Amino acid sequence: MSAPATAGRGTQPAPPQEARGPGHGRDWLRELARAAAGPVICAAVLIGLLSAWVVTGGTGNIVSQQVQVTQAAVPMRAFTAADPSGPAGSFLTIWNPGKKADELLSVSSPIAHRIVLVRRSGPEDPGTVVPELTIPARGTLTLTPFGTDVVLRDPARYENDATVRLTLTFRRAGRISVTADVSAPGTP
Repeated sequence: MSAPATAGRGTQPAPPQEARGPGHGRDWLRELARAAAGPVICAAVLIGLLSAWVVTGGTGNIVSQQVQVTQAAVPMRAFTAADPSGPAGSFLTIWNPGKKADELLSVSSPIAHRIVLVRRSGPEDPGTVVPELTIPARGTLTLTPFGTDVVLRDPARYENDATVRLTLTFRRAGRISVTADVSAPGTP
């Protein structure tokens, strides 16, 4: 006798819903939640540990430290109406709260095409243009027209303005824009 044609193929009809057991539709949700719980907990712990590492300064140079400019002023130049040219000094106080020294590399402003960093030994010294000025770790750099300074060479006339925009570029902290007050000649 011959066997039915479907017996050797291994296909069987699916059991009815009642044969799978009660609550089978909810079991897969429990299994999915159980499978996902481990990776989710690991990710949360890892994010917490990385956040703590960044906050405590463990990143070294990855996160830039932020310097702060606590005083910014550009004094008016003493000039006659016929001769408004000449360099302009500045008063800047830069505080570095970080654990590492930083360097002021350059300064730019819309009122001057050329701005230089100058180091002087005193008021009589004309000064030397330098490539950077160091702000010590947890320390302050004070710039004045009578000593180490940021000098705006041949700036546009700014004496009638209340403020001057300066953008300072630091090695670690990057760029910081400040609004400097225009003050009376020789004063911050």
